[in-house]
Amino acid sequence: MRDRPRIVWRANGPLLVAAVALAGCSSSAPPPPDETTFPSIVTESFHVPSGDPGIELYVRNKRLEDLADFRPDNVVLFVHGATYPAETAFDLPLDGFSWMDFIAQRGYDVYLMDLRGYGRSSRPPEMREPPAAHPPLVDTAAAIADFGTVVDRILERRAVPRLTVMGWSWGTTIVGGFAAAHGDRVEKLVMYAPVWTSDPQPDAPAPPTDAYREVTREAALSRWLNGVPEAKRDDTLPPEWYDAWWQANMEAGPVGAAKAPPVIQAPNGVLQDLRGAWARGTALYDASDITAPTLLVVAEWDADTPLARAQGVFAALTRAPRKRLVVIGEGTHTVIMEKNRMQLFEEVQLFLDEAH
Repeated sequence: MRDRPRIVWRANGPLLVAAVALAGCSSSAPPPPDETTFPSIVTESFHVPSGDPGIELYVRNKRLEDLADFRPDNVVLFVHGATYPAETAFDLPLDGFSWMDFIAQRGYDVYLMDLRGYGRSSRPPEMREPPAAHPPLVDTAAAIADFGTVVDRILERRAVPRLTVMGWSWGTTIVGGFAAAHGDRVEKLVMYAPVWTSDPQPDAPAPPTDAYREVTREAALSRWLNGVPEAKRDDTLPPEWYDAWWQANMEAGPVGAAKAPPVIQAPNGVLQDLRGAWARGTALYDASDITAPTLLVVAEWDADTPLARAQGVFAALTRAPRKRLVVIGEGTHTVIMEKNRMQLFEEVQLFLDEAH
């Protein structure tokens, strides 16, 4: 195995180690697997009723065509973060394949979902009106409820009692909160760019008052590359990859795409929750209630959820039978779509493939 710039903390397993691999390496993604080596991947998309009138939740599934054995350890559900839908990151083909493809090719039954107000899920009717006309929409409690609805649908669909749950950014609060409350339905837990707070932050931004926000292409790129050395920006995020990502968001959100300039629309309930939690210094869920094996991954240049937050979650996971924290070098909050994305994919896959 080639050396990779990373730091790993493991606890509650056969080893307790702090290991650092410093040798440089090429981090470009390998070519996509030969289609003659893997059976074709089946893709299904459907909507799940949320239980609220007019609100349906978009779900996408990928798996190998000949996969017929569904078990708690090979069924996986991914949920997105605060601003962008799931498919534009988790199933964005770069160099010929997405992270969703990568996992499915290894024999997993993989799902993604969009929360209400995001991507191809239903928009709350308030999002058809100006943002200032209503208070923030889709808070964390609503998101966890939506996530639980999709979990139950998948468990029923595959006749399994549990599955692995994966979240990115705000999605880690959703999967963490779900796992803390419903441990009997969680096989393993993956938290990529985990959100956490334990000390009051008096300088935290004030919570928003608008129902939703709109993000332009330029604003998204500026936030993405915050903290990346200027000389490494184009190498970290190839411009053509950013173009592909933005176009995927426009296709998933045609209402925002039709505006001038085009924007991505996102509910503000998440910002109301997170900024309130930062001001109080209280987490949005109790990590000590999580009883599933847990992996946390954060990247070196993540300005949104820096390493200290991942360390806070790690310390709070006092009842997880196994826990691991991996730090990826030269990546941002969005390393999932950067040159070092294969390090994220491989670390998560290692965790998924491990027996309990």
